[in-house]
This record gives sequence, C-alpha cells and structure tokens, in this order.
Amino acid sequence: MRPGLGFKSFHTARRTIAGYEILAMVRKEQVAAMPANDMPAQATFIASLFGVAA
Repeated sequence: MRPGLGFKSFHTARRTIAGYEILAMVRKEQVAAMPANDMPAQATFIASLFGVAA
C-alpha cells in the first residue's frame, strides 16, 4: 500500500492490515503447523482465514 492513497473504508483497512499481520507471522514461523517456505500451504491457510479462493 503506497502512502497517501488511503483506504476507502474501515473494513478494507482492517482486512488489509490483518493480511499483513498474518503474512508476518507466517514469515517468522509463528504458525506452528506451516513452514515459512511452503507457499502453497501458506496460500491455502490465508484463503481459509479470509474466506477467499486461493
């Protein structure tokens, strides 16, 4: 997200920030069931959290 563009709604901001936080947790290997270098597993995990298709 480039600075100055802003978010159109609170809902968008909340979901974007939550996504950044989840990715940071995965990268730091704080999610015990998933290695940091398994990209397909990460995509499936994040899709299941947010209810979107991977």
